[in-house]
Amino acid sequence: MRTIGRHLGKVVAGVGVGVTAAAALVAVLVPGEASGSDRDPGAGSAAGEPERGRPAVVEEAPPQRERGTGRDPLTDTELRRAERIALGQGFRHSAQDVRGRPGPQRIATDLAELTPDQVGQAAPSRRAEVELYDYRTDAYITKTVDLATGAVRHTDTQRGVQPPPTGEEVREAARLLIADPLGSGLREDFADATGKPLTSPDQLTVTGFVYRVDAENPGPRALADCGRHRCVRLFTRVVNGPWIDSRPLVIDLSDRKVARLG
Repeated sequence: MRTIGRHLGKVVAGVGVGVTAAAALVAVLVPGEASGSDRDPGAGSAAGEPERGRPAVVEEAPPQRERGTGRDPLTDTELRRAERIALGQGFRHSAQDVRGRPGPQRIATDLAELTPDQVGQAAPSRRAEVELYDYRTDAYITKTVDLATGAVRHTDTQRGVQPPPTGEEVREAARLLIADPLGSGLREDFADATGKPLTSPDQLTVTGFVYRVDAENPGPRALADCGRHRCVRLFTRVVNGPWIDSRPLVIDLSDRKVARLG
């Protein structure tokens, strides 16, 4: 364990695992508390010995059907179709994603739960729920799409509701932090650990989670809009290297600004 006290705080040696987004953070596992593999190191042949000398066999995945049936997960074709229908021509141009481009930010697309009118049907129509976020209006939008008819059955629009950030949103938050004056400590700690300048989120392993203010967590004035705005905090780590503590910093993706807690 090594500490870089000049800048952001504790730095702990570890192994990078890629950019991810998390719904909530209960605890952070530092190296030594978690393994990169779920496999029992003693597992192997029936006698408990690892199998050796056998070449690996790579089998092609079976071809995926264009349409699923019943409660099968959505196929790739259904995912693309659901998102295309949900976006629509008008919404595609009126909304805005995390980088300011036309069209809403895609959050998730899943098979919708059965509605009361579908329960008991032999072959109910498959429906998909497409979750989107419009950065132009700070609205969380869920559209229910009937995959058989191509119709949007229901649209739910909420404000002040913040789903977990996607990988694209986490990368954009890291990009904003790296470029911001408040990211100087992150940049200096990265240079200390690697001897190289930090210029891209691709040089980091980043985990992000939503930050919001409420009656129990009023936060600083600069972050008063978090909750109505889309704000995230990051856990940052050098790829295949140490952690760098960036938790005191909050990135407001709606305003594209960085603020410090405390």
